[in-house]
Amino acid sequence: MMTEPSMLEIPELTPDAIRDAAAAVDPAFTRSPQFVHDGLSERLGGPVVVKVETVNPIRSFKGRGTWVAVHGLAGEGRIGPERSIVVASAGNFGQGVAYAARALGVPAVVFTSRHANRGKVARMRALGATVIEEGEDFDDARGASERYSGENGAELLVDGDDPRIASGAATLAVELTDAIEAGVLPPIAVASVPVGNGALIDGVGAWFRHASAGTRVVGVQAAGADAMTRSFAAGHPVDGDHVDTYADGIASRIAIPRAVELMFGRVDAMHTVGEEALHEAQAELTEALGITVEGAAGASWAGLLQSAPTDGAALVIVTGSNV
Repeated sequence: MMTEPSMLEIPELTPDAIRDAAAAVDPAFTRSPQFVHDGLSERLGGPVVVKVETVNPIRSFKGRGTWVAVHGLAGEGRIGPERSIVVASAGNFGQGVAYAARALGVPAVVFTSRHANRGKVARMRALGATVIEEGEDFDDARGASERYSGENGAELLVDGDDPRIASGAATLAVELTDAIEAGVLPPIAVASVPVGNGALIDGVGAWFRHASAGTRVVGVQAAGADAMTRSFAAGHPVDGDHVDTYADGIASRIAIPRAVELMFGRVDAMHTVGEEALHEAQAELTEALGITVEGAAGASWAGLLQSAPTDGAALVIVTGSNV
């Protein structure tokens, strides 16, 4: 079993560090819309707070954590105009890295699978990244990124591994609890968090443990990409043999050990939803909010519909709109 956070202090995930991250993130990604949605509340049978992370330059929450991590690496001298940053991505993480790297004049190399979302690939290239398509799935691409960084003396950044990515993601939870404290939003009983590599739920869980200890933090994965759910149940990383989900943003078959470690004490539960439930949730959110919602973002709502809270408000995080 992994060590509990009370015994495992993570400097990047302390309240002060997360507050610092909130001040450091590019304003293009902060102060995203958050409100109680009447229609979704009626559907669930209790207040539903929606956090919309799609109205920004990359249409995803990933810009928060990548901004913090990339600027941190640059400040340490590990990346720069003569030393590139290398990542693997299904698309949204790569866009965030490309956006932050471009602001610093740092070359970015992004590995994707050959089946990656074409719109996301095009957007990464438009942001200045060199995109290399290799392998049948995200984790094949991740292996290729590791080999490339070693052979070329580049800095490898793995989504879910660097805690600064989680601290950046946590800044969306800061905005929620600030609004709750101000009386603008109701207290959140359950936060339903889509889980791919785990940085988002690790960050959100870390902040809620500090600022809203009564909030239950629940991760949701596609049943066909459940490595983190199985890892949480086992108490250690458990990899899958393959992935089978259309929700590319959470389609990861290999558990990131560091991300798994950070879940314990910060996450209350993990569960999975099927493909039909994901499709239905994606369509329902798109109609209710009047915005495009990607499959991975639909997991948040699908999880709540499958296991509705019995008391208090529920949080839906619309993590991306890159369909």
